[in-house]
Amino acid sequence: MFIIDAHLDLSMNALEWNRDLRRPIEEINRREKGLKDKPDRGNATVCLPELRKGNIGLVVATQIARFVDEGNPLPGWHSPEQAWAQTQGQLAWYKAMEDLGEMVQITDLESLEKHLQLWLHELPWSTKPIGYILSLEGADSLVNLSYLEKAYRSGLRALGPAHYGPGRYANGTDSSGKMGPKGLELLKEMEKLNIILDATHLCDDAFWQAMDHFQGHVWASHNNCRSLVNHNRQFSNEQIKVLIERGAVIGGALDAWMMVPNWERGKSDPKKMACTLEKLIDHLDHICQIAGNTDHVGIGTDLDGAFGKEQCPYDLDTIADLQKIPSLLSKRGYTPKDLEKIMFGNWLRFFRKAWESDTGQ
Repeated sequence: MFIIDAHLDLSMNALEWNRDLRRPIEEINRREKGLKDKPDRGNATVCLPELRKGNIGLVVATQIARFVDEGNPLPGWHSPEQAWAQTQGQLAWYKAMEDLGEMVQITDLESLEKHLQLWLHELPWSTKPIGYILSLEGADSLVNLSYLEKAYRSGLRALGPAHYGPGRYANGTDSSGKMGPKGLELLKEMEKLNIILDATHLCDDAFWQAMDHFQGHVWASHNNCRSLVNHNRQFSNEQIKVLIERGAVIGGALDAWMMVPNWERGKSDPKKMACTLEKLIDHLDHICQIAGNTDHVGIGTDLDGAFGKEQCPYDLDTIADLQKIPSLLSKRGYTPKDLEKIMFGNWLRFFRKAWESDTGQ
């Protein structure tokens, strides 16, 4: 089955983890043997060949660079200008992949439909470029709001104002507080450009404020359910209901600590914690039960988002194993039509609606 993954940090892995994502996953992990600078060395699950193997032909791919003020213990850049430069390096990597025919940027309905025609109706899949929709995870790198239009012209089509901790435009995971004037102005500019709001990582205060002030298209690229794993990173039932009312699609994530309760980072083991792909189905099913249908869930794995096989379902070796999900859904009573919606159809419907009367300039 064709699959869309709505959240992958591909350029971060290429530049900060120094992974040549054109190479086989075994080679990437072999070259990292003995390295200790990252917690997931040698445990990568994502590369372009594995995306093709899994028939994952379209992804939402990120740029990410955090600004940290003095006293903020999180890793990040000491100025917005440095953060911007980091995102531009990440953009350059995507463009280099395009030059090689490895990837192709999707920015509008025309490029979307052309890419779907290629992946759904032409062979062989082994040489097809991976389509990517560019998303910015955390808005800190936007030096000022004029940079948002620059980013749009470079292909940016989705934006999450916050990541972890306090941000320049909004507060994210493990923090609190409403957006200031800059954050509200960012939402206005996003709406003008028809940039999708990614509600993932917004702290509760900022989430509710954004729902009140932003009238454009909203999704949550990679998020799970607070009622199953109680953490502010997850969505409460009330948040899920509002997102459903707004026509959002929520992508189920495969970071183990978001899937099973009581996970201890760096200590817990996926097998001992019984973390399997079935746990993802639990979260997707919970959202479907709230919605009363299968129209608002999709896949947004976040695989290799600073974690690897040591912190994801133990029945997943590489991202190609997303192909196991349809049969798991079938066992829960989901129909073939439901499977298509969850694996790719809901995201496609969302893209088409968001871009059908695109006013972005």
